[in-house]
Amino acid sequence: MTLIRRDDLLQSVADALQFISYYHPLDFIQAVHRAWQMEESPAARDAMAQILINSRMCAMGHRPICQDTGIVTVFVTIGMEVRWDFKESLDEVINEGVRQAYLNPDNVLRASILRDPAGARQNTRDNTPAVIHYRVVPGDQLDITVAAKGGGSENKSKMAMLNPSDSIVDWVLKTVPTMGAGWCPPGMLGIGIGGTAEKAMLLAKESLMDPVDIQQLQQRGPANRIEELRLELYSKVNALGIGAQGLGGLTTVVDVKIRDYPTHAASLPVALIPNCAATRHVHFHLDGHGPALLQVPRIEDWPEVSWDNQEARRVNLDTITLAEVRSFKTGETLLLTGTLLTGRDAAHKRMVDMLARQEALPVDLQGKFIYYVGPVDPVRNEVVGPAGPTTATRMDKFTETILANTGLWGMIGKSERGPEAIEAIRKHQAVYLMAVGGAAYLVSKAVRQARVVAFADLGMEAIYEFMVEDMPVTVAVDAQGVSVHHTAPLIWREKIAQHVPADKST
Repeated sequence: MTLIRRDDLLQSVADALQFISYYHPLDFIQAVHRAWQMEESPAARDAMAQILINSRMCAMGHRPICQDTGIVTVFVTIGMEVRWDFKESLDEVINEGVRQAYLNPDNVLRASILRDPAGARQNTRDNTPAVIHYRVVPGDQLDITVAAKGGGSENKSKMAMLNPSDSIVDWVLKTVPTMGAGWCPPGMLGIGIGGTAEKAMLLAKESLMDPVDIQQLQQRGPANRIEELRLELYSKVNALGIGAQGLGGLTTVVDVKIRDYPTHAASLPVALIPNCAATRHVHFHLDGHGPALLQVPRIEDWPEVSWDNQEARRVNLDTITLAEVRSFKTGETLLLTGTLLTGRDAAHKRMVDMLARQEALPVDLQGKFIYYVGPVDPVRNEVVGPAGPTTATRMDKFTETILANTGLWGMIGKSERGPEAIEAIRKHQAVYLMAVGGAAYLVSKAVRQARVVAFADLGMEAIYEFMVEDMPVTVAVDAQGVSVHHTAPLIWREKIAQHVPADKST
């Protein structure tokens, strides 16, 4: 009989969440490094370089890979002979581990979980509760996989009840382009097939906990239909040319994972869940002999990647002119220095509501740039914690009102903008710049000063004033309304289809 002690379980969960906040799974980082070495698209290669450099910095500095430190998902496999030394529910003990992890003063993690999701949406302040799944099996061990899933990738989850005669490959290839770049490729696709609707989704999520092994599968060849599907989808999804951060390129996914389950004769449930460039998960087991011992990776196992930004255009945000803004071209790399305001969903909604009531805003946006970010709280001597971009499309519905009423010149976020926002950008001759999702710690090092200037009650969604120096961004939508997320994947899809060596200047 194995006796699981409360403190061992709690400590193991807390340690695991701290661990995955700053250590990428090495198999994933090695896969991104391979993709970086092969990439021919300069913009995509630059984005992957930032992701790899950020990952190494986080492993060394023990700070979050991404400012979105995720919603916690826990898979618990319980041996039937396991016994417990506590009376609380497993949910309560696991959630206490989550609470302690996210409030750890040495590495504060951002609290993103909101209670009452259809109502007031109040932040729980400690990132609880986790989403927990249980399985009971023979044996006397307790196996746990802990993951932290960012909202940008989780929001792109898809599910369909196909007809039994429908093509799964066709559905995936039709669906992936509709996901945009908000899931921060390069990443992984988890696919669940069969069961019922909810079982397919669970299979897809569980598959993302599996190791990256598509290269080994390519070398040995498929042994069954699922492995054939993995190889076919890996090749065909990458042939879409979406590329890192949606900037066009050879690699969109570093692996495709599939799990299946028997299903009804009339059904073909298929679920698709992406994992982003901030893939975070770890597995451990408890056998009654203390908390889990997580194997700390060696820094030497991270690739040392150089990042050349010598050709980037330097922009002073405090002296910038409208003519300069209108001269930016899509795909161009900029290094921003000067004053930058921040604001995301809650702040935008509040500003739009104030404008509707003809109230003065607490900040002057005339001639300014706003960065869509909810940073992690700083620790020790940090100016700000990891501060990567959030998905810009969530701000699309506010864009026309903000541009029309405030004189804002530019916005910074991650992923593409939708038609409504692009039209507003073109109409008001503004620009949208893209920072790399999955490079939050690297971006934070460009912030020299930070202070809250409005809506302090919103916590991480408050409006900050950042003073930045050489913050790297890419022009994603120029003042003429040309979007790199529309043009670049089309170019790279054609190049891949023609098997023509890419022009390095494109």
